[in-house]
Amino acid sequence: MPEYLAPGVYVEETSFRAKSIEGVGTSTTGFVGPTRKGPVGGTPELITSFGDFERIYGGLDNLEYGTNFLAHSVRAYFDNGGARLYVSRTYTGSGGLANSPDMVANADPTRRARFVARFPGQAGNGQVVVRLQTAPATKRTMNAAPSGAMVRSGSGAGTVFHVKLNGTWVDSSANTLDLSGLADTAAPNGTADFISLSVVAVDGDGHTAGFDDLGFDRSHPRWIGNVFSATPSRRSDALEQWLAVEIGSAVTAFDLRAGLFGTADVWSQTLGNGSDGTAPNQTAYEAGLREFEKIEDLSIVAAPGSSAYGDAQGILGALISHAERARAYRIAVLDTPADKAVSEAREIRGRVDSKYAALYYPWVVVSNPLARAGDASVPRELALPPSGFVCGVYARNDVERGVHKAPANEVVRGALRFERDVNFAEQEVLNPLGVNCLRYLSGRGYRVWGARTVSSDPEWKYVNVRRYMNYLEASIDRGTQWAVFEPNGERLWANVRETVSAFLYNEWVNGALLGASAKEAFFVRCDRSTMTQNDLDNGRLICLVGIAVLKPAEFVIFRIGQKTADERN
Repeated sequence: MPEYLAPGVYVEETSFRAKSIEGVGTSTTGFVGPTRKGPVGGTPELITSFGDFERIYGGLDNLEYGTNFLAHSVRAYFDNGGARLYVSRTYTGSGGLANSPDMVANADPTRRARFVARFPGQAGNGQVVVRLQTAPATKRTMNAAPSGAMVRSGSGAGTVFHVKLNGTWVDSSANTLDLSGLADTAAPNGTADFISLSVVAVDGDGHTAGFDDLGFDRSHPRWIGNVFSATPSRRSDALEQWLAVEIGSAVTAFDLRAGLFGTADVWSQTLGNGSDGTAPNQTAYEAGLREFEKIEDLSIVAAPGSSAYGDAQGILGALISHAERARAYRIAVLDTPADKAVSEAREIRGRVDSKYAALYYPWVVVSNPLARAGDASVPRELALPPSGFVCGVYARNDVERGVHKAPANEVVRGALRFERDVNFAEQEVLNPLGVNCLRYLSGRGYRVWGARTVSSDPEWKYVNVRRYMNYLEASIDRGTQWAVFEPNGERLWANVRETVSAFLYNEWVNGALLGASAKEAFFVRCDRSTMTQNDLDNGRLICLVGIAVLKPAEFVIFRIGQKTADERN
C-alpha cells in the first residue's frame, strides 16, 4: 500500500479485471540429426526457410555414410506448411575439420598460418582464393589511415612495406617512415599503395562468400584473423561463415604478406581432410536433444532418418524420453525404418508405449533433387522418412484449422508415392495398434490417414487430444506465473478462476471444446473444496480444471435401410 503522509490529491492506477492468458504457439518444430556443416552443440538455430538451412547447415548432398535425410526432411517440412524450425546438429567422431596448406609454413605452431573449416564435415572441403587489393596512397590518406593499415612503396628490388602502428609507419625492421617532408598529395618513395586482402570462399556445396578490405595486422579494424575468427558470435550471419583462419601468435603482418604473395598477387588453395564422421549413435542424439531443453516454444520434435542407423531403437526411446519430460509440452513424431512390411511395422510399434509420441508408416518416395539428366549414377527417386512431411502437416493443420483438429486426412505435398501401398485390410491391422498410415486414396491423392498416439491408455488415444492438452497446459502454465507469491486467499482464487475461465471460454467459442454451453464444455474450481489447510500452510494453490475435448470422427458411419412408400417416419 502507498503511504499518504502529506495532504493532497493522489492519483493511482489500478486494475478491475483478471489477467489474460495468451495461447502458446503449437507449430514450432525441432529436428535433431547429422548435417553437412554447421555448429555442433550450443543453442539450436531457428530457421524459417530451406534457404536458411542451406546457408547454415549445408545442402542436400549425401553424407559419407549415406543419404542426408535431415536436409531432405527440412525441405519436406517447409514444403508441407512448416514455418519455424530449430535444428540441433549431431556429429559422431573426432576432428573432421577441413584445412588448407599453410599460408605461412613453420614447424613452430606460433609461427604458422592456415585456413580451416569452422565446423566438421565434408562441406568444409572447399576452396579459398586470396587476392591482393591496392589503392593509391598519399601523405594525407596515410595520416588518415586506421591503425594496422599496410602500405607498399617503391618498385622492383627497392619495394618496401610499412604498417601503421600507434600512429607511426614502421617496416619489418622497426624502421620509421618519415612523411614530414612530403606534400599532402605526395607519396613516399615516389609511388605508394595501400594493400589489403580480398578473400573469396567456396564451400564443398558450392556456396560462395566474399570479403574485401581485410587487414594484415592484428591492430587493423578488419584484421583477417578477426573476420575469420574460429569462434565468432552465434549470430546467423556469422554462422553462415564456414571458413576460419588460424594465425600463430608470433606471425606478423609482414610474415603473412610474404607467405601469401611472395611472387604473385593471388593465393588459391583447396581445403581437404574434412569428414562427416561416422553414423550417429544414441549418445549423439541424446546430446542434441538436450540442447532442445533450453527452448520453451518447441511443441514438436523429430529425428528424421534416425531409424536408418544402428541405434534406431535407442534413438526412438531418447525421443520419447525427451517429450515426456515434466513441463516439456511437446510430442515426438517417430518413423518406422525404411522398406518394412506390415508385420515388421507392427513389431516396431510393440516396442514403444507413450502418450507423448506418434508413429508413422511407410516412407515417402519423392523426386531426387540431386538427379541430373544423363547421370545414371544418381537415382531419380528417393525414399524419405515420413516425420519431416508429417511435422509440416502438423504445422499447416494448426495454422489453417487449429491444434484441436486431428492432423489427418491431409495431403502429403511432394510425394510421388509411398514406399508401400498400404491397403484397407492392412490398415485394419495397424490402426488399432497406433501405427498411423500414409495412404494413396484414388481421386484424393496421397494423405496422412491416421491420428493416433502409441499409447495403450485409451484416454490418450488421439494425437490431437495430446497436442491440444499440451497447448492448454503450456498456455495456463505461462499465463499464470503472475500468481506465484501472491497472498493465497479468496481474492487470488477468484482472480485465478476468472483468468482460466475466460481463456477456456474463448476456446469453446472458437469451437475447440465439446458442449452446447460453456458449462458443458469446461469447469474451473479454485476454492476451499480444492485445497486443505495443509495445502495453504505449505503455500500451495490448487486449481482444478476440467475440459470436454473434441475427438476426431475416425469412423464415420451411415446406417441405411429400406422403407416402404407408405411408411411414416
